Amino acid sequence: MKNNLLKTDIQSFLQKGTVIPAHPLALNADLKFDENRHRALTRYYIASGVGGIAIGVHTTQFEIRDPDVNLYETVLRVTADEIGEADMPGAFIKVAGVCGLTTQAVNEATLARKYGYDLGLVSMAALNHLSEEQVIEHIRIVSETIPVFGFYLQTAIGGRKFSFDFWKQFAEIPYVMAIKIASFNRYQTLDVVRAVCSSGRRNEIALYTGNDDNIVADLLTPYRFMVDGNWIEKRFVGGLLGHWAVWTSKAVGLFGQIRECLQNDYQGIEELLAKNIEVTDMNAAIFDPGHGFHGCIAGIHEVLRRQGFLEGTWCLNPTEGLSAGQAEEIDRVVAAYPDLVDDKFASSFMPGGAGGIRHFTS
Repeated sequence: MKNNLLKTDIQSFLQKGTVIPAHPLALNADLKFDENRHRALTRYYIASGVGGIAIGVHTTQFEIRDPDVNLYETVLRVTADEIGEADMPGAFIKVAGVCGLTTQAVNEATLARKYGYDLGLVSMAALNHLSEEQVIEHIRIVSETIPVFGFYLQTAIGGRKFSFDFWKQFAEIPYVMAIKIASFNRYQTLDVVRAVCSSGRRNEIALYTGNDDNIVADLLTPYRFMVDGNWIEKRFVGGLLGHWAVWTSKAVGLFGQIRECLQNDYQGIEELLAKNIEVTDMNAAIFDPGHGFHGCIAGIHEVLRRQGFLEGTWCLNPTEGLSAGQAEEIDRVVAAYPDLVDDKFASSFMPGGAGGIRHFTS
């Protein structure tokens, strides 16, 4: 099997759609990797019923690649090992973040393949100085090593606006298997979906929402476009989300409700659309858009700290942390939407619980 081919069961599951949380990085007070807590988090996601995990992505902190940190391979290895220990009977999608210019990206894709990752979520944030044609060539080269999960990152945190024609060319790359749209922008979201609908590979590419500000509505909405005289429809079949790194068992349950609604002629859609606003309100508290998303990683850490998974909210970048009033906003949404909070379930993964923090030496 060539390195860039996707296993049949993984491809089928990817197309069907699932919940994929973006895995955070567990650190101690000395900003060193806490393997035991990291593994506990991985087990929590698996026990919550997710269909995959993404690691080495923005939520994991891009600084893991800095030479003085050097944690990229470590987090890929440890996460893959814990997933392997779970011995799940069905397909489980392992996604590795792939960053940097072409040489770095190919090296990261090679490492991801070494540890059994199925797809590379390819960040284009380092390519802002390149033309769209050069970015397409970059993706094409990376896809020769690992199947590509495309990633449209919002401009507020380092992304770049790309044209409709760019996404149409992107969709034609043979080993692009999925695209995560995280533009946080309706117009840019439409560009990608319309481009995929206009592509000859539209039935081969799975769309995943990364729009943490519109999760439920994205998953409920049929996107229809006239292409060569015919109406073509695509849907977001799942999500790859930083928001799903917290309260994950509830996210899996909500995803199931959305699926049931679609299968039953949209029965219960009004309640789910109201739930979309609740989820977005919770996301605002975590992701901190009021301060330009300054506290988006620390907000995730704060929720996991309160549940006992993490010891603190520390980030590798010393300028990142909770914004003023962000902890109080998290207090507010937790109190307002208790049915979206899974503290009781999470508690079973704490020391002494059923999923407790096992201790590893490496």
